[in-house]
Amino acid sequence: MENKIVIRQARVSDSKKLSILYKTVYIQTYGTEGVSDEFANFITVQFDPQRIEKVIIEDSECIIVAEFNNNIVGVAEIEFDKTSPVGDFEAPELNKLYILDWFCGKGVGSKLMAAVEELIVSRGIKHIWLWVLVSNQRAISFYEKHGFQWIGNALFPMETNTYENKVMRKSLV
Repeated sequence: MENKIVIRQARVSDSKKLSILYKTVYIQTYGTEGVSDEFANFITVQFDPQRIEKVIIEDSECIIVAEFNNNIVGVAEIEFDKTSPVGDFEAPELNKLYILDWFCGKGVGSKLMAAVEELIVSRGIKHIWLWVLVSNQRAISFYEKHGFQWIGNALFPMETNTYENKVMRKSLV
């Protein structure tokens, strides 16, 4: 299967499929107690197809997709020039690396990560950072395997709750 995965830049026409993929992975990962009002509000805004279209139009390289049989199975989204909540530095943030559960452990994440790093290095940038929910051990292990190092914790605020995240950074030299 790994050699049948195609990595490419997202297109505006992918927006609806990306919206569904984002929502699916988000709920599977973070909805351990179901879908709260807070999560529903966040998901509705953050994963709106029109918001995704706007991101793609503003910088067509920001979203990279993984396809299997012409269907999107994974996505990486980068936000350039973001200030890390730990360490007070500015660098691209790997904002999302979402893979449908059925495709986890099949090399999709590694291929997306390689494409992200290649893009960042091509822009002359030497670091990338991310934050990941402290309880998401599968993702933390993946990022550590790919050279990210923990630099501290930060709280991610939503409407009424805050969620503790590990902030991780990688040097791309």
